[in-house]
Amino acid sequence: MFENKKIFVLGMARSGYEVAKLLSKYNNKIVVTDKKEQDINHIEELEELGVSFIQSEDPIELLDSSFDLVIKNPGIRYDHPLILKAIDMGIKVVNEVEVAYHYLPKDAFVIAITGANGKTTTTTIIYEFIKAMGKKVHLGGNIGYPLSQIVSNVKPNDVVVLEISAQQLHDCYDFNPNVSILTNLVPVHIDFFGTYENYIDHKLRIFMNHTSNDIAILNKSNKDVYESTKDIKSNKKYFSSSEESDCCIKENAIYYNDEKIINLNEIRVKGMHNYENIMCAIIATKELGISNETIKEVLNKFTGVEHRIEFVAKINGREFYNDSKATNVKSTEIALNAFNTPVVLLLGGLDRGHSFEDLKDDLTNVTHIVCYGETKNRIKEFADSCKVNATVVDTLEEATKFAYNISNDGDTILLSPACASWDQFADFEKRGEKFKETVNNLE
Repeated sequence: MFENKKIFVLGMARSGYEVAKLLSKYNNKIVVTDKKEQDINHIEELEELGVSFIQSEDPIELLDSSFDLVIKNPGIRYDHPLILKAIDMGIKVVNEVEVAYHYLPKDAFVIAITGANGKTTTTTIIYEFIKAMGKKVHLGGNIGYPLSQIVSNVKPNDVVVLEISAQQLHDCYDFNPNVSILTNLVPVHIDFFGTYENYIDHKLRIFMNHTSNDIAILNKSNKDVYESTKDIKSNKKYFSSSEESDCCIKENAIYYNDEKIINLNEIRVKGMHNYENIMCAIIATKELGISNETIKEVLNKFTGVEHRIEFVAKINGREFYNDSKATNVKSTEIALNAFNTPVVLLLGGLDRGHSFEDLKDDLTNVTHIVCYGETKNRIKEFADSCKVNATVVDTLEEATKFAYNISNDGDTILLSPACASWDQFADFEKRGEKFKETVNNLE
C-alpha cells in the first residue's frame, strides 16, 4: 500500500523518525520536516536510507501536488496550514499508527487502549499479564515505542498492545484492533479539539471498524462512555467499580462473570483508579485464556508505572511522589484521592486556559500549593479562592526545593501538575525525570 510513493512527513520526533525508516524499505521517496533541530545521528541515519530532512519553520511551500501522502505527527493540530493545503489538494493525511498497522501480520492479535486517564497503566498491566502467560507480546503506541519501530518484529499470532491517543485516532482510517478499550471520558484536550463533543468523537474512532467479532471494553460507570458507545457494532463488555457489570468489585474483590478473580488486598497498587485499570486488563486477557493464578502473580508484584503516582524517595520523613503524567485536572484529582496524609502539591505547566475549579473538593489534605510555570499566577488565584496557602515560583526545580523547605515530617510532596509540560519541558517524561533528579539531589 505504501510503496513507490512520494511521502511528506510533517514533524519528526519519535514517530516521524520511525515511520520514515519503515517506509524507506519500500522504494518510497520521503521528505521529513520539523521546525526544531533534531538528533544529528538520526538525520544522518535517515539520509543514508535515502530520506531527506528539512528543518523549516514554515514547511507549507515544500508541499506540492507531486506528493502522494502526508504523514502527520499526532501532536500537530489538524488545522495546521500544511494539513489544510494537503486536504485541499486531495492528498491523503494519515499518521504513523495507520501506516504501521498495514504492515502487521493479518493474524496478529491487537489490543488498543484509549481514554482520558488510565491508558498507560492499563496498557502496561495488559502487557505484563500477557508476558507472564508466556505469549509473544509487543508493547507500543503512545507509550513510547511507535508501532513503526516494533512492527518488523511482529510475527503471526503475536499479541500487540498499543496505547492510543485521541490525536492519533484522528488520522486513522483502516486501523481496527481485535480488542479496543475506552477507560473513561472527561473534558480534556479541548484546546486541541475545540469541543468536548469533538474529543469524544475522536475517541470513538477506536471502534469505527469494529464488527460483532471485535470486543469493546467499556466503563459502565462513566456516563459519557456508556451513552456515547450505545450504537457501536462491537461485542461490548463492561467494567465498573461501583455497579454490577461483566467485571466489577464486590465483597472487597474483583469478579469477572461472577467468578472471584482476586482480593483487593492481594493487589500491590492501591486506589480505585488502579482497580478500574486492572479490570480492563482482566477482561482483555481473559479473551486470551489467562489464568487467575497468573493474574495474582503479576498483581502481587506490579508497583505502577513511571511518572504515574510513582514513589521517588523518603527524605527526613517526607515522601516524594512523581505524577508528572497528570497533564489534566482529572488526573490530579485521582492522585490527590490516593493520599490521606498532609500534601504539599506542585501544580503548573503549559497554560491551556483550562479551569482548576474541579480540584476544589479534593484539596482537603493539601496544606500548601507551590505554583510554577505558565499557569502559576492563575493557580495562585485559584488557591487563594480556596483559602489554601500558595507560593509562586518560576521553575519546577525551584518548586521542588521550596516544597521540601516548607514541609514537615510525615508530609507527602506530590508533583501532579494538572497541566501539559511544554512550557518548560519536551514531554511529561522529561518533567518527571527533572523532578526525580531534583529530589535525589536533596538527599
